[in-house]
Amino acid sequence: MLFKFRDRSRSGRAPDAPRYLTIDGPDGPIPVEIRSHATARRMILRLSPRGEGALVTVPAGLGERQVRAFVESRTGWIAKRMREAVPTVAAGHGAVIPVRDVVHAIVHRPEGRGAVRRSVTGETPALIVPGPAETLDRKLRDWLKRQARADLETAVRAHADNLGVQAGRITVRDTRSRWGSCTGTGNLNFSWRLVMAPPFVLGYVAAHEVAHLKEMNHGPRFWSILKDLDPQTDRAERWLKTDGPALHRILPNAG
Repeated sequence: MLFKFRDRSRSGRAPDAPRYLTIDGPDGPIPVEIRSHATARRMILRLSPRGEGALVTVPAGLGERQVRAFVESRTGWIAKRMREAVPTVAAGHGAVIPVRDVVHAIVHRPEGRGAVRRSVTGETPALIVPGPAETLDRKLRDWLKRQARADLETAVRAHADNLGVQAGRITVRDTRSRWGSCTGTGNLNFSWRLVMAPPFVLGYVAAHEVAHLKEMNHGPRFWSILKDLDPQTDRAERWLKTDGPALHRILPNAG
């Protein structure tokens, strides 16, 4: 669960179980935890303890539509506070970024030529980026996209074979509101940022979109198909809610 801690009203009654939603923000999806409380008289919005989402306390019985409208009207404030709480990571010599959930140091070699390469000679794996400083961000981003595509193509192929379906074209780009999507013609779209997450998360998103090749909705049959494809569905969903937003603050200007 997101931001989990115990709380009780002055009457001694425990609050209702939290609800969750996700809204689109300027820097990527924003997870929101909703807490209904019997003593609340109005909606109160604040940043989550880890700074990776929003926490809103609402009067008991208030519907999700009203809560969503309230939170979306304050998206700019939430995004600003999240940036202040968790700094962005820009491409630069000495910066560190995760690749498949393993921290890598960026090593800029301005005198070098060629493509980005991975080095594991030291204690911390490194990404060696040759060439002028103005090409650093682009080269690093392109390398990550290639890694993401390779991993996603492998995962999609495995899940599609298990399900007995054929996936269409796979597109990898910097999606802002969804980690993946499936079109009516069977083409699959993914965020390249998934390559920075643990492999089980990327595998889950691939399975999620492949499952849509059978069921283009989120009904009970869809979830049954998905959990048969990927038993780590619940674990991956939790990771994306709690840690996924941070991926959008790494190389924030990437396109």
